Amino acid sequence: MLVAEAFILVVAGVAAGFINVIAGGGSLLSIPALMWVGLDGASANGTNRLGVLIQSVASTARFAKTEVHSFKESGLLALALLPGGLIGAYWGTLIEGVWFNRLLASVMLFVLVTMDMESHPNQSPQNSADKTRLKNPAVVYSLTGLIGFYGGVIHIGIGLLIMAVLTRVGGLNLKYTNMHKMIMVIPYTLFAIIIFSCYHEIAWVAGLILAVGASVGGWLGAKIAVEKSEKRIRMIFQACIAAMIINLLFFSTI
Repeated sequence: MLVAEAFILVVAGVAAGFINVIAGGGSLLSIPALMWVGLDGASANGTNRLGVLIQSVASTARFAKTEVHSFKESGLLALALLPGGLIGAYWGTLIEGVWFNRLLASVMLFVLVTMDMESHPNQSPQNSADKTRLKNPAVVYSLTGLIGFYGGVIHIGIGLLIMAVLTRVGGLNLKYTNMHKMIMVIPYTLFAIIIFSCYHEIAWVAGLILAVGASVGGWLGAKIAVEKSEKRIRMIFQACIAAMIINLLFFSTI
């Protein structure tokens, strides 16, 4: 691999890792970067999971050093995500391309609007409730299982869907949502890598180079997610989603 190609993957990894922690959709940068250096769509889809795994571990390590964690709840959410993720990963090895850009952009736009509504709550007692504990767990776990299948097929945008469920249905604030999101994707991503590798869809050298950048971006994203205010995180989150929508509608060729 050329030095220039490795540099592209590291930079894309840093950006994708950061965006994935704060919002989601970072794979919209990392997968095109992998294709830019010569991988086909299926291989890029599988190889991208290496960066996702490493960035998730790095960001989890950062969260673990703070008070923003609830590992038991994260574990239960990870288990809910896993079955659908395994089935979806198998289907992901069978497809050459996915025509989903406009649908995914619509999902992102929905999340952007609903998160903006959440930033203007009224002052009722209900809105002053503890937002570090999951509400409606049965519904959240059911929806998480469906999200797992989508994420197994192609990881792009799964973070946005998880955030929508955990904030809108689960009633969590963004700090705890980001923490749960990064922990719960670790098991399903690990198994997805195994499944993709069985079908020879992993370019290990490119994936590990991408993962180096993703680990840095994931650590930085977790640092901001913990240290910045809810309002600042929300602004960064909304900016990331807006950028992903524009990319999907006007520039993406995935």
